[in-house]
Amino acid sequence: MASSTSLTAIVILNWNGLRYLQEFLPSVVANSGDCEVVVADNASSDGSIPFLQAHFPQVRIIQNSDNFGFCEGYNLALRQIDAKYYVLLNSDVAVPPGWTEPIIQLMEAEEDIAVCQPKINAQQHPEFFEYAGAAGGLLDALGYPYCRGRLFETLEEDNGQYNDVSEVFWATGACMFVRAEVYHKLSGLEPAFFAHMEEIDFCWRAKNAGYRVMYNGHSQVYHVGGGTLHKSNPRKTYLNFRNGLALLYKNLPGSELFTTLFIRILLDWVAALRMVVAGQRADAKAVLDAHADVLRNGKYWRRRRKEQQPKGNFPAMRGVYRGSIVWEYFVRQKRTVRDL
Repeated sequence: MASSTSLTAIVILNWNGLRYLQEFLPSVVANSGDCEVVVADNASSDGSIPFLQAHFPQVRIIQNSDNFGFCEGYNLALRQIDAKYYVLLNSDVAVPPGWTEPIIQLMEAEEDIAVCQPKINAQQHPEFFEYAGAAGGLLDALGYPYCRGRLFETLEEDNGQYNDVSEVFWATGACMFVRAEVYHKLSGLEPAFFAHMEEIDFCWRAKNAGYRVMYNGHSQVYHVGGGTLHKSNPRKTYLNFRNGLALLYKNLPGSELFTTLFIRILLDWVAALRMVVAGQRADAKAVLDAHADVLRNGKYWRRRRKEQQPKGNFPAMRGVYRGSIVWEYFVRQKRTVRDL
């Protein structure tokens, strides 16, 4: 641990993201008040470390010995940082002055809040919400993630409709404020996920432990998105479908597990078929590989499920839509959360 405790540590996980550090780190350093700024590096080979040492001597550097991915990379780094709150911040996020204050004030006032996120707008088109997080994450009854401000590929224009403070199901890992005590109590992010949906899993576990997950629209940041792995990359398809299935297996209560998983697997196969028809054969193969991976590592996932002991009535949890957003979006053509 560090020698002294800071209130808030902003921790940027970096892997060969020199161009993003050059573009976005100056705003983080300049606009984050008294927060400690840390870059945790996953064994980059692009000159990130010499750049930081030369241009940002005030930024603490934690060097991981390998590329451990988003999840374990953060777990290893955060064990070495002594703070009351962590901010997990992507390297491709621009922040304005005072961006941390509304969220820290909220979390200081209400101790049952474990996780909170700001409003996330697109850096290239700031009048629109950004895909990864928007105005707070939700799930439908089948465990499909979506956001206030984003349904599948449809992004809403930001007209102030989400300038509120609201309880949600999950907060985006692109800019996630988390109470350090809870992070360590819950053993951090799921290391086997490597990247993608790890924040949903963490927030689900936090909610099962009695904490709340919040969105605070009085804070706003601007995210490029897809900086490390573009959404059209089959590797991202693989991670999303594998982790989506494992997420449900880990966290659904027993009474809902079989039916929900059965329907999700069928819908995943339908998605794979659509990919084949669209000529996206590599993505379709990624879906099948994802399912095979979950089966192949069934012993591990059973152990993780037993450790977590899922409970409660999932569809009744705050931030869960009791219907299917797949049906509402693709069949009924509904395009915003307010239409549901």
